[in-house]
Amino acid sequence: MIKIYSMKTCMDCKYIYPQVENDQNFQVIDIGEHVRLLKEFLRLRDNNAAFNESRKHGYVGIPCFVREDGSVTLRPEEVGLKSRPLDGTSCNIDGSGC
Repeated sequence: MIKIYSMKTCMDCKYIYPQVENDQNFQVIDIGEHVRLLKEFLRLRDNNAAFNESRKHGYVGIPCFVREDGSVTLRPEEVGLKSRPLDGTSCNIDGSGC
């Protein structure tokens, strides 16, 4: 099962939800639901090289996909999903992305 760390208020995450609805191959973990889940994600984010660019640019790094083997990717295509089309909207304060 692939874990997806996400938040309901993230536009990129919202695009992923319908793609994995009722799909037993994915487990959605909303890091905004409980501080324990946020801490779990931050531990992963702070210690995994997959987040180097996200940390460098001040991005949160969601949606994040953790495969069964423990490998991490931030690219939906690498787990068989589609990324949100670029439409000029953003989650970042500076308008640069999510």
